[in-house]
Amino acid sequence: MTLKTPLLFLFILGLFCSGYAQQQDTITNRYTVRIDLTEVRDDKVPVSLQAPPITQSEITYIMPKIVPGTYSVSDFGRFVTDFKAYTITGDTLAVTQLDTNRWQISNASSLDRITYWVDDTFDAQRREEVLFEPGGTNIEENLNFLLNPFGFIGYFDGMKQVPYQLNITKPEGFYGSTSLQAVVSTDTSDHYLLPNYMELADSPLMYNRPDTTVLELGDTEVLVSVYSPSGRVTSGPIAANVKSILEAQRSYLGGTLPVEKYAFLIYVPERVGKSGSYGALEHSYSSVYFLPEMPEEQFSSTIRDVAAHEFFHIVTPLSIHSEEIGNFDFINPQMSKHLWLYEGVTEYFASHVQVYEDLIDLNEYLQKVRENIVTSRAYYNDTLPFTEMSANVLEEYEDQYGNVYQKGALIGLVLDVRLRELSGGTYGLRNLMLDLAKTYGKENAFKDEELFDKIAALTYPEIRAFFSKYVEGAESLPLDETFRKVGIRYEPTATQQIISYGDFTPGFDEEANIIIIAETDEMDAFGKEMGFREGDQLLALNGTEITPLNIREVIGEQLQQVQPGERITITVGRENASGKIRKKKLRGRAISRERQSLHVLEPDPNATPEQKALLAAWLNNEA
Repeated sequence: MTLKTPLLFLFILGLFCSGYAQQQDTITNRYTVRIDLTEVRDDKVPVSLQAPPITQSEITYIMPKIVPGTYSVSDFGRFVTDFKAYTITGDTLAVTQLDTNRWQISNASSLDRITYWVDDTFDAQRREEVLFEPGGTNIEENLNFLLNPFGFIGYFDGMKQVPYQLNITKPEGFYGSTSLQAVVSTDTSDHYLLPNYMELADSPLMYNRPDTTVLELGDTEVLVSVYSPSGRVTSGPIAANVKSILEAQRSYLGGTLPVEKYAFLIYVPERVGKSGSYGALEHSYSSVYFLPEMPEEQFSSTIRDVAAHEFFHIVTPLSIHSEEIGNFDFINPQMSKHLWLYEGVTEYFASHVQVYEDLIDLNEYLQKVRENIVTSRAYYNDTLPFTEMSANVLEEYEDQYGNVYQKGALIGLVLDVRLRELSGGTYGLRNLMLDLAKTYGKENAFKDEELFDKIAALTYPEIRAFFSKYVEGAESLPLDETFRKVGIRYEPTATQQIISYGDFTPGFDEEANIIIIAETDEMDAFGKEMGFREGDQLLALNGTEITPLNIREVIGEQLQQVQPGERITITVGRENASGKIRKKKLRGRAISRERQSLHVLEPDPNATPEQKALLAAWLNNEA
């Protein structure tokens, strides 16, 4: 009996490997890529690519200039060095680097393989080379490897549709977290098969000693994988935290999810990275997160909101996308006009699902909407047609891209309410997205110029006019009219009583990663009573730590719950006579004052039954 299990295992393994080998023999026209994570030199890893058959005399190898979802230039060729091309006998072929991302190989019909080394982007030395971390790469020997494949692997010009075999050599004890299913996996290597470059580029992997939790959501398996250098953040609590939002999304989408496996790959550094940003990048079956450590409540809220957004990308662009996205040009992309759909509607759903499925209340939801309005109107051009911005976002309107998460979400909101109004409450934006997914699906892209007409055909003629005015046109969204329909009072400018924080001018100490008091010239009575000084580091309010990530919540929410006259303690870091920073507790009493507030939203206590009914249909919520 002691020998039966190993012998049976070896027999089955032999049959499997034999079948796998036969499968490989049938794929003669493919790339075979090897990345060795055990051979790290100067923070670089070697890549070897066995070429598919090539008949032409010259061929160009391309590394992506731009990748889907980032809407900015990455130039991954910058991180490639020591590029060489070989024949089957080991002779080198002449290579000319045409530009940052392209290498031309002579006598290409004799090409057997290319080799090169790849540096990571997390440790980019020059500021102009720093990339948004979730769309970048990380190489930390024996610790962590974040492999966004587009940062390590390219393709030959005209051969994006050729299959790939990806072989990863990994350190002992490492696990590769990904949505991909390995065809062979051992203690030292993993092998994956991809049908084309688009699928390869869309499939990130993260290798480190495993900290994973698996959630079962109906027929969908969700992997939550965490790498935390400090060990203070682990996958279990994160998985428990996001499970509620994923269950809500499953209910929101009709009870089933359009994917069998999904992976959350989460890197949690101890502080903000070189880009100065944090967030995530979506993929069809996974998403990559870069979220620095923060207080538990803040981390839970942030991961829930970001995960809600990224997970909704399983609808768009996975099941609904234009030809520009479906056959993405990694070197000279043509941008779609429909960022309002890809990012705006996704951002809208990420908040809407939470109130619709009773994870947050109406007031909390309205605060999120208010933040969209305030940010959109304060920092972006409200008269710029959204389709024009989208089509030209890479260059002319690069500074307007952030508005896809602000006005883009508001477009989704106004469109949803309009659909509910026209249908008597029975049909909304969520229904439209499901209908579009059935109409197109993953394999069928829509033509950019036809989408608005298609949506109008699926819904109501009035919706075509909506797009003409507010998405293709320059008219401001009809926010007052929209909120009035659902019994919400909207005041572009309102006078409110608030609890003062002191009215000092805040600043940021980048080295210490701390908010400071930069100027006190216009400080109010409360600030003077507390005794704030220029250069003070803001450390805590009534015992709650203050960080760059939670400052808005601490001042805008926690402080505002204090009653006038109540005692307040603010801990600051202050330089003493010897130049050392010492903690000092400043005490005072809360002071109320008037403030002009912008874009205030609150339920109308005099809402009509019709308004209440439309609100209930829109938010699944009784006012």
